[in-house]
Amino acid sequence: MQITQFEPIAALATAPGIGAIAVIRVSGEGAIELTNQIFRGKDLTQQPSHTAHFGTLRHPDGGIIDEVLVTVFRAPTSFTKEDVVEISCHGSDYIIRQILTRLTREGVRLARPGEFTQRAFLNGQFDLVQAEAVADLIAADSEASHRSALSQLRGGFSKKLKELRQQLIDFVALVELELDFGEEDVEFAKRDQLRGLMTDIRRVLHPLIESFAVGNAVKNGVPTVIVGKPNAGKSTLLNALLNEEKAIVSEIPGTTRDVIEDELFIDGIRFRLIDTAGLRHTTDTIEAIGVERTRQQMEKAALVVYLFDGSTTTPDELRDMVGDLEAAGKPYLLVGNKADKILDDGRRTLDEILGQSKIIWISAKDQRIDELKAALSARVRTDTAVQTDGALITNARHLEHLTGTDEALARAINGLDAGVTADWLAMDLRVALRHLGELTGEVTTDDLLDSIFSRFCIGK
Repeated sequence: MQITQFEPIAALATAPGIGAIAVIRVSGEGAIELTNQIFRGKDLTQQPSHTAHFGTLRHPDGGIIDEVLVTVFRAPTSFTKEDVVEISCHGSDYIIRQILTRLTREGVRLARPGEFTQRAFLNGQFDLVQAEAVADLIAADSEASHRSALSQLRGGFSKKLKELRQQLIDFVALVELELDFGEEDVEFAKRDQLRGLMTDIRRVLHPLIESFAVGNAVKNGVPTVIVGKPNAGKSTLLNALLNEEKAIVSEIPGTTRDVIEDELFIDGIRFRLIDTAGLRHTTDTIEAIGVERTRQQMEKAALVVYLFDGSTTTPDELRDMVGDLEAAGKPYLLVGNKADKILDDGRRTLDEILGQSKIIWISAKDQRIDELKAALSARVRTDTAVQTDGALITNARHLEHLTGTDEALARAINGLDAGVTADWLAMDLRVALRHLGELTGEVTTDDLLDSIFSRFCIGK
């Protein structure tokens, strides 16, 4: 691939603010030569790639700006595949400003957000899915979101889709060739092989599409709502999970009337815990609003923790609870509280009602909740174990194009069944190819790239 050396740009690559060390990155045509003009030490233009050199950066009058360590990366063996220089200086805001000002006077332009990664993409360092994963990796605040971003950065599902897209391109070329022989009864693209390829592609797409709900939750935190009847111990449980007095606890039913949120990390997964008003019929106007908000939170949640008082709940009430949860269609954990007040026989009676489903027994007051934490972690990890070689869809843009590809291929398969002509078949196949191409960046527009990379931090 032809490597393009764009005009030189520079930006702070480390977080802004005072620190021991800051790194300023320079990339583009003449980056090494321009940096060499303000550097005193070895001649950077004569140094091999991936070498570091100590020296000073100077003002035009020869005054020292700072003592620095300059690392040279020569094209194409750099992040952007251009000539790159990284200047490690002392982390003073004043020093950073002086260095950037000095570089701009030598003809270097200040970089736009995400411009280094954009250049890496344009030079074929990685595809668009991998480029977006760079931003996700920087923003990752949990083990799960870090793992997901790293998987996509390493190629994840995009390499497989690119291989399948190329095979589909070959078939489309044969279908298009048939159109050139429209008056003759020829079939260059074997329909059974084409059907098999489209089926294989959809088999790859479906788990990825289905993974979005979990992937998006992992990226942004798993919305986990704690629901149950008044006085079941929801607020006590929230306090026990967070190990702090976040919610007011009272023996008076209906104390919690609004939604209370906080975050908890369990085994590297970020959970957004939401305590809610107790579910019951009430004539109290304020409490009724709280109950309605509880139902709204259940609709938005990725996981429902249904807490009930094991010491007072009857078998019939438990059956009704499970029926309501199943009808809601949300992933849930059924948690029996106040286990310290229940005899073993009482627990077995309630456990037997659920058959294969298992009640998690805890004592929120005594903070005996380790089993619940393990269950929360296990439930999310089970949901993420889809057949995608560990890849999860966390980006709405990816979901849009995966869904568009799948729908186009479904239409093409239906067209084969109906015996449509090659021109109709070609239209659906072109749509599928366009969606796959826009997903991985093989088909792009300037507006698309500007939209994606503008969300990156400056310096990356």
